[in-house]
Amino acid sequence: MNDSKILEISNLTTYYYTSRGIVRAVDGVTLYVKRGESIAIVGESGSGKSTLAFTIMRLLPDNAQIVNGNIWLYPEKIDLVRLSNDEMRKVRGRRIGMIFQDPMTFLNPVMKVGDQIAEAIMYHHGYTKTEARRKAVELLEKLRIPDAANVASRYPHQLSGGMKQRVIIAIAVSCNPELLIADEPTTALDVTVQAEVLELLRRLIQELGMSLILVTHDLGIVAEICNRVTIMYAGKIVEIGETYSLYRNPKHPYTIGLLNAVPTIHKSSSEVGGIKGNPPDLVNPPTGCRFNPRCPYAFERCIREEPPLIEVNNDRAVACWLVV
Repeated sequence: MNDSKILEISNLTTYYYTSRGIVRAVDGVTLYVKRGESIAIVGESGSGKSTLAFTIMRLLPDNAQIVNGNIWLYPEKIDLVRLSNDEMRKVRGRRIGMIFQDPMTFLNPVMKVGDQIAEAIMYHHGYTKTEARRKAVELLEKLRIPDAANVASRYPHQLSGGMKQRVIIAIAVSCNPELLIADEPTTALDVTVQAEVLELLRRLIQELGMSLILVTHDLGIVAEICNRVTIMYAGKIVEIGETYSLYRNPKHPYTIGLLNAVPTIHKSSSEVGGIKGNPPDLVNPPTGCRFNPRCPYAFERCIREEPPLIEVNNDRAVACWLVV
């Protein structure tokens, strides 16, 4: 693995402005991704992980705003936050690709899938429609889709869920991006198709030399594909570590709770735990550590002061007063 960075995020803050108030969806996030590295962003629904992914891509809805921070793309150290919309379009797809969670939401229902793949190739590489369409079919074949030319001539509603997800992957990697963001890429798929898509992702990353940010709530998927794990809770990072080290020895109480909630062949049903309570309302988040209302180890300082994200050894950083 090349130790140079491909992406660096510094103190990134993204808010949603709603009728109820300001939702602090991503609140002071700092992390990096190395070239050739696969990292996971893990957390419950509402933790801010998908908002972080869409912030990197600058695909936020109208009521969302990046209020602070930087997203640097290397080697030029371009700040994506400062780019104009036209400048960002040249980055999006060409240098950073994204696999979306729900294919039916992001595929055009009245456009053949081959044309949807070809569209990005034409825009970024200047190919003719015929050349781009041929490249699209070749890409579908690379993704092990049988009778790829026929599939390229179909509309999204004529394809299965697994096929549609492969088309989304094809669009994301069509221009050989340096970084791939996968937002819950297996959520709507059955277990067998999930395994196929994960194997496909792993192979593409190796063959094309891409870096990966995998957004998921499934810790089992993370163990199969990612080098490092970032745990998010209520818009903040609470723990970062090398995958197997973090799984063997989680340090933040929230990480411990997530891992205890994962069923394994070594646990009986009574041993599978959960995390009591609900994620906080990010319009009015708790003071101090945002996990303190649900934490079985919380004490006065946890309620009074927010813990910083501190490195505790070479491969781990934790935001918890019990560890700092």
